[in-house]
Amino acid sequence: MKNQIVNRILLLFATSLFFSSCFNKMSKNAGALEFDSLQINRTEHLFSDTAKPACNLIVNFAYIAHSTNPAMQDSLNKYFTSACFGASYQNLSPQEAVEHYAQQYITNYRQDLEPLYLKEEQDEDNDGRIGAWYSYYKGMESHVMFYQSHLLVYQIDYNEYTGGAHGIYQSTFLNMDLHTLKPIRLEDIFVENYQEPLTDLLWNQLMADNNVASRQELENLGYGMTDDLAPTENFYLTPEGITFHYNVYEIAPYVMGAIQISLPYQIMEHLLSADSSILSEIRTNY
Repeated sequence: MKNQIVNRILLLFATSLFFSSCFNKMSKNAGALEFDSLQINRTEHLFSDTAKPACNLIVNFAYIAHSTNPAMQDSLNKYFTSACFGASYQNLSPQEAVEHYAQQYITNYRQDLEPLYLKEEQDEDNDGRIGAWYSYYKGMESHVMFYQSHLLVYQIDYNEYTGGAHGIYQSTFLNMDLHTLKPIRLEDIFVENYQEPLTDLLWNQLMADNNVASRQELENLGYGMTDDLAPTENFYLTPEGITFHYNVYEIAPYVMGAIQISLPYQIMEHLLSADSSILSEIRTNY
C-alpha cells in the first residue's frame, strides 16, 4: 500500500512538472497568441453563364483568433489584413476582409472583361474562337512561420494568372516585433552603413550555393540579369540566421524562379546591431 501511495505521489509530481514546463514555455510567447484561418474558394463566370470563361479565387487567410492582449491581437490582425488584401481593408474584421476582397475581385473581373468578351463575341472575324486569356485565377495563402517570445514571422504567398504566357507568383514576409507591434526593418537589426558589406556576403553565399568561384560565373547563369543584387526588405528571421527572398524577375529571369539566400548569424556578427532585443532573444533561446 505504501508503495502505491509513493508511486501516485511521484506520478502527480512528474505530471505537475510537465504541465508547469509546458505553461512556462507557452507563457514566454508575448500575447499567448492563438491562430485560426479563413478559407474561400469561388468560381464565377462571365455574365453568370457557365458556358463562358470564369475566374477562380482561392484564399486561405491566417489571423489571430485569441490573445491575452486584445490590443496586440487587433494591431497584428490589421497588419496581416493590410499586407494580404491592401490598406483599404485593414479596419475590417478578418471575416469581413475576406468576403469583401472576394466580392471586389469578382466585380473587377466582370467589369474589366465582359465588355471585351462581348465585343469579341460579336466580331464576325473571330471564327467562334475566343482567347483562353479570359479565364483568370488568383490564389492567396498566409500562415505563421515562426512565433517565439517577441518575434512573429508571417508569410504570404500569391499566385495569379490574367492571361499571357504564364502566371505570376510571389512571397512576402512580415517579421513582427511584439515589443513595438511594428514590422522589423533591416535598419533595426544592422549597424549603420551595412548595405555594401552585406551585399558582398550575399554574393559570396550565392556563389557557394551555386558552386562557382566568381560573380561573373553567377551572371553567366542569369543572376543579376534583371536587376542588381542588394539586401532586400523581403526577408525572414530564424534562430539560425536571416533568409533574403527575391521573387521572380527581381534579380533573375522568370525561368530561374524565386531565389533565397540564407546567411547564418556567425558570418554577420560584425554587421549586427547590439541593440536588437529580437536577435538577442531568438539566438539565446535556441
